[in-house]
Amino acid sequence: MIVKATPESLMAAAKAAQKDGRLPPVHLWNPEFCGDLDMEIRRDGTWFYLGTPIGRFPLVKLFASILKLEDGKYFLVTPVEKVGIRVVDAPFVAVDMEAAGESAGQVITFTTNVGDVVIAGPDNPIRVSRDAGGEPSPYVHVRAGLEALIDRKTFYRLIDLGESHPVDGVDMFGVWSSGQFCPIIPVAELEL
Repeated sequence: MIVKATPESLMAAAKAAQKDGRLPPVHLWNPEFCGDLDMEIRRDGTWFYLGTPIGRFPLVKLFASILKLEDGKYFLVTPVEKVGIRVVDAPFVAVDMEAAGESAGQVITFTTNVGDVVIAGPDNPIRVSRDAGGEPSPYVHVRAGLEALIDRKTFYRLIDLGESHPVDGVDMFGVWSSGQFCPIIPVAELEL
């Protein structure tokens, strides 16, 4: 089902909902589903509308502010509209990070491609999934179930901070942030 909602109507509602630079309260919005919009977020974080990349950063940032995840599906929501969009992997990409402190006292802060700043820890865990060939895909939680794929250069910098720590009786290689150990790979599987 193709919706009558347009990017323009979504933009207007999102702009109206933003106050003092804060994200709109999408968790409070539960309008009826209007259908799907031909919009897609690719693995590299590029947003497409009708098969064409959306090149205006303020527009992408605005759409990202009204993104919601429900039952494994992604929607752009306003108080009166809810449209489905496609997300190839994660809706955001962590493009940079900073670390302060050491070991269990370390705090890692990520910045996403849409300007979100996220402190990894209990509320925003880092997780790593591995494909059948063992290739890692690292993620950090951003908000309300939405994650950012950690880009390759940032992941390599993250690995440089890693150390061994036992998790459920298994020595794991991972990183600390905000008092939480985030396991990446069993030490036994590390290639030396």
